[in-house]
Amino acid sequence: MSDSPSITRRGLLRGCLAVGAAPLFIPASARGQAGRPAPSERLTVAMIGIGNMGSGHFGYWLGNRETQLLATCDCWENVRNGRRDETNRHYAAATASGTYKGCTAYRDFRDVMQRDDIDLVCIAVPDHWHALIVIEAAKAGKDIYSEKPMSLTLVEADAMVRAVQRHNVVFQLGSQQRSSHEFLFACEMVRSGRIGKIKNINVNVGGPSWPRSFPNQPTPPGLDLDMWLGPAPWSEYNEERMSGNYGGGWRQVRDYSGGGMTDWGNHHYDIAQWGLGRDLSGPVEIIPPNVSPNGKLTMRYDDGITTTHGGGGNGVLFEGEHGIVEVNRGHLRTDPPDLLKVPTQAGEVHLYESRDHHGNFLDCVRTRNKPICDVETGRSTITVCHLGNIAWWLGRTIRWDPVKREILGDPEATRWMDRPRREPWRLEV
Repeated sequence: MSDSPSITRRGLLRGCLAVGAAPLFIPASARGQAGRPAPSERLTVAMIGIGNMGSGHFGYWLGNRETQLLATCDCWENVRNGRRDETNRHYAAATASGTYKGCTAYRDFRDVMQRDDIDLVCIAVPDHWHALIVIEAAKAGKDIYSEKPMSLTLVEADAMVRAVQRHNVVFQLGSQQRSSHEFLFACEMVRSGRIGKIKNINVNVGGPSWPRSFPNQPTPPGLDLDMWLGPAPWSEYNEERMSGNYGGGWRQVRDYSGGGMTDWGNHHYDIAQWGLGRDLSGPVEIIPPNVSPNGKLTMRYDDGITTTHGGGGNGVLFEGEHGIVEVNRGHLRTDPPDLLKVPTQAGEVHLYESRDHHGNFLDCVRTRNKPICDVETGRSTITVCHLGNIAWWLGRTIRWDPVKREILGDPEATRWMDRPRREPWRLEV
């Protein structure tokens, strides 16, 4: 067997699985201190985007005994260097010499992709960057854990699916509610028919993003503003625009995000789809609040089931012929109340179970199985959110073919399926 550094641990694992052989493992005598896997067994990780949501992922990879963090990447110099130094100090504490300098900081994610010794990347950047970085990671053969929402546009989501499938990489979207028991049990109750035929699902999330302008401010030292903006239109620096705060900042600006519809919507509409068994499908009619008789964004599926947006429930509220199931993080309520006292029984619907979203991803990196929220599932969920935004922005009902993935009879709405990108950034799978 060659010991060439270009043959990665992931490549060897794929080869073993392809020919039906058992994966190779280093004997226990070669394992690291205190039972930690030896370096040759650990999955190597690069973090791309390490502020806000990325900080939680950073802590997971750094503290996981099965992974080794080799790279930090961010357009803020102080962030990438600070996390690099924290990583090196962490690993140094576990070495006999007390020194370690194995983690490198990068400004440009493309430099990370050139490294053959990195197995997987974790992407936690603003939404307008998700597709381009995921596609480059797939082309480089890296397995991918990406923060939600999956994409900024419908066309980007399609391109991400093509890239992941073409390059045979494992992709997990950060829709971690699928790895929480209350959501699993809620969807199993609904899918098993405990409340009868579903009539409506109320999804309580925020609204869309909108165009916003901000006063220009001096660019802080250590920020690569051109890289932060990437494919988005050029803008001068503004602190609020670049803030990741949920109540404002880039999450509410249409150039960078879809607002609450794609942010929390990617979580809660995901559960609505899971509960309906529509992971690879979606609604056929999207009615904006100004047109809908109930004054709420309403989506209709081909069997007449509807979803309504906002109010009337804590998280996701499934309304059936014989009762309700309401679920949110740390919250599960049913009517009749006794429904939730009975675990899912033999003969009822048992869904894919994951108790650890990151752990499920790592398991699938090793086995090459699909994670609980793979790229096609992620595309279906973000499609629902994008369609809701397009109807809301245009103020008229749009019709969607979930098989052909086309908006029907509305050229203006169809143009919103993608956005122009600032040069030199292009969507190339």
